[in-house]
Amino acid sequence: QVQLVESGGGLVQAGDSLRLSCAASGRTGSSYGMGWFRQAPGKEREFRAALRWSGGSTYYADSVKGRFTISRDNAKNTVYLQMNSLKPEDTAVYYCANYRGGSYYYTGSYDYWGQGTQVTVSS
Repeated sequence: QVQLVESGGGLVQAGDSLRLSCAASGRTGSSYGMGWFRQAPGKEREFRAALRWSGGSTYYADSVKGRFTISRDNAKNTVYLQMNSLKPEDTAVYYCANYRGGSYYYTGSYDYWGQGTQVTVSS
């Protein structure tokens, strides 16, 4: 199994930045990559970004391209999501998830999930 713990969420104003962290432990050697999703109240979980270990390719939802950056610190087994120019519509609980294969945009392509971290952006 893979255990994932997110941190870094908080309350910020529109235009501010936050960096989310996702610390991985357990059988990380079997992972193919990591993704970030968000879920707002009453809405489905929505893809934000993904990083594939092999080749380091990154993938982003259209609404975050140019504002969010996903990266990895191999030594710390940690994946980050740098979020700049935050907007009130970015408000949600953010989850990291272990990618097992398939479409990066689909929740079914991920098998282990963290507990989530709340991001609130005020206008």
